[in-house]
Amino acid sequence: MGMQSDVLIIGSGAAGLLTALHCAHKHLDVTLVTKGTIEESNTAWAQGGVAASLDLEEDSATAHLADTLAAGAGLCDPQAAAIVAAEAPRRVEELHALGVAFTLSATGELALTREAAHSHARTVYAEDATGKAIQTTLAERALHHPRVTVLERAAAQRLMLRDGRCHGAAIIRNGAQVEVQARYATVLATGGIGRVFERTTNPPGATGDGLLLAAWAGVELADVEFVQFHPTALAVPGAPALLVSEAARGEGGILVNREGRRFCFDADPRGELAPRDVVARAIFREMQRSGAGVWLDLRPIGSPQFLRSRFPNIAAACARFGVDIATMPIPVGPAAHYHMGGIRTDLHGRTNVSHLYAVGECACTGLHGANRLAGNSLAECLVFAGRVADDILGGAGDSVQAGGTFDAAPDGARSGQPGRATPEILEAPSPEDVPQLRTRMWQAASVERTADDLSALCDELRAWPVRQAEGSRGALERRALLTVARYIAAAALLREESRGAHFRRDFPARDDAHWRARIVWVGDSYRVEPLAVPAAS
Repeated sequence: MGMQSDVLIIGSGAAGLLTALHCAHKHLDVTLVTKGTIEESNTAWAQGGVAASLDLEEDSATAHLADTLAAGAGLCDPQAAAIVAAEAPRRVEELHALGVAFTLSATGELALTREAAHSHARTVYAEDATGKAIQTTLAERALHHPRVTVLERAAAQRLMLRDGRCHGAAIIRNGAQVEVQARYATVLATGGIGRVFERTTNPPGATGDGLLLAAWAGVELADVEFVQFHPTALAVPGAPALLVSEAARGEGGILVNREGRRFCFDADPRGELAPRDVVARAIFREMQRSGAGVWLDLRPIGSPQFLRSRFPNIAAACARFGVDIATMPIPVGPAAHYHMGGIRTDLHGRTNVSHLYAVGECACTGLHGANRLAGNSLAECLVFAGRVADDILGGAGDSVQAGGTFDAAPDGARSGQPGRATPEILEAPSPEDVPQLRTRMWQAASVERTADDLSALCDELRAWPVRQAEGSRGALERRALLTVARYIAAAALLREESRGAHFRRDFPARDDAHWRARIVWVGDSYRVEPLAVPAAS
């Protein structure tokens, strides 16, 4: 026995939840599948905020667009960037109206902070836990909407295709396999790939599952070589690489080496406020040069009391590992943070497979180019969730009545009852091999890359041992990690230049003559597509 729904959404971060709520608002029945619980996602770990030009006296969508294009290093899709810059303010106000507890100014307006590579203060935030505030509100709305069915601890195993169209997905839940038929659309909103690297700010579930599902279904992937390494993740032996938000530098935090010198100005006149890739490489090289660590000092921002109130979650997280952010510098280092590449979509979230969409970090809309501007990940989720839902409704036609409300309903969410079936068998690395896989990716394909390292890595990944495993969540995640690693390494080896977050020590210059282009993959095949319209640099 299977299940049926108008729309199937795989993933429960901001992108998936907002798409679900928009579709339900338009009277579409939605089944939302998440491999963990609805509270677990990259969104919940996001600290900084949402970029939106709300202060129209000082800022504008035009300025936001210009900053996005500059950060993207010539590889942004200008249309995608213009859409997000124009629509983000309305989407932020929509979230605020839904009840997201954004931080307010003394006059009661949404407070704005400035993050690196922004020309104005345009980041809306909720203390230092913006993602959690958004996730909590949207999850509550989804769980209580009568048109949304949430299936937790349900891992998508494969997309179901027939006659060139996606009809839903097979999922594994409680050891059983069930097919969820999607009448109008299937949406991949599976988040990032950070766990493919040894050091990452991402949660355990960020294993690139959506890219695996897409690749198996013949869906195009693009820009997979572009992985953003956040400059400032906690670097205490034995501690996870906890994110220390960019807002900390935006508000005056400084980076110092063991001599106490602000070394970032050696790499860029903007110092700590240079784009993330520049700062990450500056830290990486300083650590290599000195053989020691680097530190983020927040004390220039304000008093200990102010620091603990402005960054309460960072303060609490660091304190668990013996670091008091108000009285001492924080040991930091780069860590994998965000994937600019992913499942290629158009400006409505459509993939090259009919009735299959992708939204959020797993998607590649072209917005971010070679390097994401801070705050644009959540902005992209908000904007494209609405665009995907609008497009799905257009495809559904007159059979669906427009209207409805986001308001929670008293009767709660409907619960699904998957039927039992035998899970499929797939080949995946063993759990014991995953730490070594992540270590090799960090060594050869992280902040700085070379042909020799990447070539050796590609050979290793092609020959990586796999064994048959039942289609459990763990086996699917291990297979996804290996698949994503192969794509990233192969694409990074192909791109013989340095651009944005992709840096090749053997090709340190940007090469617009040959590489103002994106690498597009279908299965094991790739093509290089020059950009039709030169993007601003």
